[in-house]
Order: sequence, then C-alpha cells, then structure tokens
Amino acid sequence: MAEQDGSAPVVLVTGAAGGLGRGLVQAFAAGGWRVAAGWHRQPLGLETESIWPIQLDVTQAVQARQTVERIRARWGRLDVLVNNAGLTADAPLWQLTLQQWETVHAVNLTGAFHCAQAAAELMLAQRRGHIINIASFVGRTGARGQPAYAAAKAGLLGLTLALAREWGPHNVQVNAVLPGVLATGMTQPLGPAALERFAQANVLGRLNTVDEVARFVVFVAGLENVSGQIFQLDSRIGRWT
Repeated sequence: MAEQDGSAPVVLVTGAAGGLGRGLVQAFAAGGWRVAAGWHRQPLGLETESIWPIQLDVTQAVQARQTVERIRARWGRLDVLVNNAGLTADAPLWQLTLQQWETVHAVNLTGAFHCAQAAAELMLAQRRGHIINIASFVGRTGARGQPAYAAAKAGLLGLTLALAREWGPHNVQVNAVLPGVLATGMTQPLGPAALERFAQANVLGRLNTVDEVARFVVFVAGLENVSGQIFQLDSRIGRWT
C-alpha cells in the first residue's frame, strides 16, 4: 500500500493500550506501517519513529475529528482505521443499569461511528481507505449475562455492512474481524475454568492468540478488493455457517 514515493502507509488503531490493541500496534509497525496509536485512560508507554501515541476518547466526536486532522497534518494521509476500542459491563438485563448500557454502547458502537465518520472525511477525499471493525461472535450468537455487549457488537456488524455498501463506490473498504476469546485483560475476570470452556468450544481445542489476530488484521488491511466481509478467527463452528 506504499505510495510511489515510497512513503509508508498510515493506520489509526483505537484502544491501543489494551491487550489486543498493543498487539495490533506492534504488528503494524513491524510490517512497515506508520501507526497512530489511540489510547484513553492507560498510556501506551511505547513510542518510536513509526508509533505515535495519541490520547483519544472515542466517545467524543470532537476528539475523533481532531485526531484524524492531526494525522493528516503530520503524515498527510490515513489508509486504515482499526476500530478496536471496546469494553463490557456484564450483568443480567434486570440488573443492568442504564449507565452501564449507555457506556458499553458509547465505546463499542458510537465510538466506532465517531471514528469512522471522522476518517471518512479524509478517506473519501483520497478515494481510498479501509476501516476494520473489531467485533465479536457474541454479536451474532448473543450471550447470557452480556446483553449490552452483545447488542453493541451486533450493531457494529450492521454498521460494517452498511458502510461497506455506502462507501464501496468511493473505493473505501469496510470489514469486521471477530477475534474470538483471547487471554487479555478483558477476559481475565472470567478465570481459568471459564477460559478453558471457551477453548473447548473450538474444534482445535484452544483459544486464539493476540499475535495471530494482529497478523491477520495487518494482512486484511493490505487487501484492495475485499469489503463487506466478517472474518471469524477462531475454530468455533457457529450455527450461522
């Protein structure tokens, strides 16, 4: 994806300080990309010539627009946006507070909307770009105790398909990746026994890894003729297949 003048492509990764986010940042940088690494509360603690940490609260539309403008001013382009920022608030619906519901949607769904809308201004003008949404199989299957997270991730899948149709004529690709259950800070509260049950739900009997998901996202980011697709990266055989 490098330009004829040899300049490296540019990617914005949100939620860059989390387990998967950090893996994505490192994989893109290793692949020769210039990486704008959006972090919120927890600093990334990693800055190199090709990795530029930027504090970004994806729930704030103004911050999303300002971040894209800063990237344009520094590097002159934005090739890929990876909407990776996410969180969950697990509770049965009857115990879930409205604040928990709204917070989960504000980060997982509205945050992706803000960043995609901001990136689109530059990508549509460039007549090229790629948005990759990090979603979840829970958005397809649902999950007991995760109504807010499941609803937000289902919405993210719908947003992926809608934007792929809307922006395809402008040469902007939009895809989603379902990484499966990963051993990261988000899943740590589940405990070893629950993680093992998730592992056994896969036909390979193991969980995916951050490194493998990151390698796949970098691979997809470099494709030019794939859009409107939802990629599941574990070995779970779902009822939607």
